[in-house]
Amino acid sequence: MMIFTLAWRELRSLFLSPLAWAILAIVQIILAYLFLSQLQEFLLIQHKLVTIENAPGITELVVVPLYGSAAFIMMLVTPLLTMRLISEERRNKSLALLISAPISMTEIIIGKYLGILSFAAIMIAMITLMPLSLYFAGTLDGGLLFTIVLGISLLIAAFISLGLYMSSLTAQPTIAAMSTFGMLLMLWIIDWAGGKANETASGFLEYLSMLRHFEAFTAGIFNSSDFIYYLLFISLFLILSIRRLDGDRLQR
Repeated sequence: MMIFTLAWRELRSLFLSPLAWAILAIVQIILAYLFLSQLQEFLLIQHKLVTIENAPGITELVVVPLYGSAAFIMMLVTPLLTMRLISEERRNKSLALLISAPISMTEIIIGKYLGILSFAAIMIAMITLMPLSLYFAGTLDGGLLFTIVLGISLLIAAFISLGLYMSSLTAQPTIAAMSTFGMLLMLWIIDWAGGKANETASGFLEYLSMLRHFEAFTAGIFNSSDFIYYLLFISLFLILSIRRLDGDRLQR
């Protein structure tokens, strides 16, 4: 029960901040522009697609690029959402009160994680309203849309877990944001180094790449290895965050 109380507190504090409203507005404006641009291009070439056998539909040409752009934008936005989770408590000297309260470190971390995850879920729902509007105008591949939404949800959940851990390491939100972005960018492009490595190293770097696992979902492929990758990634950084708070508690 305390977990949900903390989650609600984090979500409420976000909406009391102008930063959250600004992020919601900016992300929606950018993605709406990209969505309408892709839709316009699709309408211009639609008459040519009719003559092509097994031509890609509106889902592949409009919806998939939309979520690809959303994934990259969320990589930029997530550090701003997670940077204050623990670091601000540490900077304001309120972390000592929090960890001395009759609540476990696991509940604190999971509660804060679910609070930001709830905000991310709202953003994903708002983004998904755009492709859902296409149901009124044409045929949409519901299975592919569901797979992409699942993929981006797992991706953003992984972003948040890493951001939460980075926030637990410092008392400066700016440092937490910069380190989170640096780590996310490295994990996004790490497989690019695979071309210069041997086959074993290349396969390992590709497995570490967050982009590679997300690309499978955008192709409409649900692979259990990709699903497990994100679950392991999220679990790892949540456990590291819990251990970090346990270390702070033991030092007091």
